[in-house]
This record gives sequence, C-alpha cells and structure tokens, in this order.
Amino acid sequence: MFGTFEFGLPEDPRRARRPGLRLWLLGVPTTLAWAAAGWSGALGLLDGFRLMSLNRVDTWGADAGPAVSLVLLFSISITVASSLGFAMLWGGGMSLPGMGVGFRASSLAASLGIALGTGAAIPSWTPPESVGKRLPSEPWTDVDWIVYYEPYLVPAVAGLTALVMIMVLGRAFVTKAEADDRAQALAQTGRQVIGHVLGVEFTNVWVMGNPRFTVQVRFTTDAGERTVIATMITPPLQAPARGSTVKVTYDPRDPDSVQIDPDPADRAAGGNLGAFLPPLF
Repeated sequence: MFGTFEFGLPEDPRRARRPGLRLWLLGVPTTLAWAAAGWSGALGLLDGFRLMSLNRVDTWGADAGPAVSLVLLFSISITVASSLGFAMLWGGGMSLPGMGVGFRASSLAASLGIALGTGAAIPSWTPPESVGKRLPSEPWTDVDWIVYYEPYLVPAVAGLTALVMIMVLGRAFVTKAEADDRAQALAQTGRQVIGHVLGVEFTNVWVMGNPRFTVQVRFTTDAGERTVIATMITPPLQAPARGSTVKVTYDPRDPDSVQIDPDPADRAAGGNLGAFLPPLF
C-alpha cells in the first residue's frame, strides 16, 4: 500500500481491500463529531444571530457565558470532525475511484451529523421576545420568517442532503466494487505480455504527483496482434514514450480488457520528460 501511495498508481487488485470497513470505522466518530459541531454551533452561534436578526441586539451581553462555552465546543468539534473527514478521504483507498468514494462518505458523515446535532438542538433554541414584529412594532419581512423557522430548516436541509449522499454513495460503492471485481479477475486469470507503445498523449492530469497518459499499445495474443488504447499512471521516470515497452495484462476471452503497467526493464521510458512536466515557476 505504501508503494501505491508513493507512486500514485492504481491499487494492486490482488492486495486491495473493499473500503467499507475502514469507512465505517471512521464514519461513526466523524458523524458524532459533526453532530457535536451542529449542536454547539446551532445553540452557540446561530441562536444568537437569529435573535439579533429578529428583535434583540444584546444577546452577547453580560449573560453570554454559556454561549461562549458553546462556541469553544463548536471550535473543538469542527476541528476534530474536519480532521476525521480528511482521513475518510483516504479511507476508500489511494486510487482515484477510492478517493471518490471516500469524499462521498465524508460528505455523508458531515451532512448526517449536522442533521442529528441541529435536530437535537431544536427544543433548546431561545424563543424571540415577540413573534411577527420587531420591537417595538416593526413587522417582520419574509426573510425574518425564514430566520424564525431556522431551527427546523437547518436540520431539514442537512437531512435532505444526507439522503441524497446516501444514494450517491451507494451507487459509488457498487461502481467501485464492480471495478474491483473486474480488476481482480483480470489479475488472477489474465495473461501478461510485453506490448509496444505506438502513441502517447499526456492527459494533463496528475495523480498524487504522477502524470496520467493515454497510450496506444500493440501486443500479441493467441489470436494474433491487437492494438488497444488505454490509460496508465506512472512515475515520471517511467513515463511511456513512442517505441517503449509496457506490461500488458489482458483477458484471453476479451483482449480489449487490458491493464497497462510500466515495464521496469524498458530503457526508452522516461525519455520525453519535457512534454509533460509542469513549469518550475
């Protein structure tokens, strides 16, 4: 796994693990931390701003001691939650699909935690001194009414976001699981041969500091020579070049299903660094 992280290459399907367990272990404390941030932020920050917006201007006066403590709790909670959310980003694996799953899982934990925390805070919001008008007699606008129902709107919006993220994450899990199954089957039953690079195009995408290429590769199968176009991510010094060789793992039943990896024995790779290295300044 360390080598995969170091070189930014797709995960080895023979060693890769489904991200579900790791994301669950990180997701529970992350959700709880976001719940604490939502609860303390609602009562320590939003509650005071809501009162000041509706009809009070002195909520941060001499009686603001509990609110200040809640702000401190909010600061600690959101720091912990953000750190755990960043860890979840890598919990799905070091490959691009894994990072995508981790990002969706982190977003779900944040929205679900905020929905739970702000929902638990609903009974504790401070009621305004008057409803429907500012003191002494100015009537509320439509925006004021929206602010008035803020204790219910915040958890409702966060809960709706969580439902959407559940559907998105479920689809991402299925897609990644299918891709892992295909890659694992290819690694176990595929045949490995040496292919020759006919063309290379840099995609202007960098993964973990390494370039991704679209390559046209010709290789020999039992049925004869085939030419495929695929993508590969390599360290800069192993970047493919026209005429270099690569390792091709293909499915004998579907030769178009291939995995392209650098050929450590190739001496022509990395000979065109200037075509894709970013400028130094």
